[in-house]
Amino acid sequence: MFDVTLIQDTTEGTVRRTSFRTCPAVCSEQIDIETEGDVIRSVRYTKGCHGNTQGVASLCAGMKIQDVIDRLEGIDCKARGTSCPDQLARSLKKILAR
Repeated sequence: MFDVTLIQDTTEGTVRRTSFRTCPAVCSEQIDIETEGDVIRSVRYTKGCHGNTQGVASLCAGMKIQDVIDRLEGIDCKARGTSCPDQLARSLKKILAR
């Protein structure tokens, strides 16, 4: 119900670029993630609360994927059952599973 949908997954050299469509329960519509190995290079949200999503994205840059999942998974926004940070955690779990 709150799962993200893979849109694109490409790799150039050591950099992986992955895009996910978020669930309709959150304000953001898409999350674009660049990783290198197990480290997040960048995160970009489409739509959503710009200040908050920009802040989350900035904090995640340079962190290990699992550390971000551990911190963001399960965060709830307005009793919706998910949030933009939780959607990022769900996206990152899919990246690790592939």
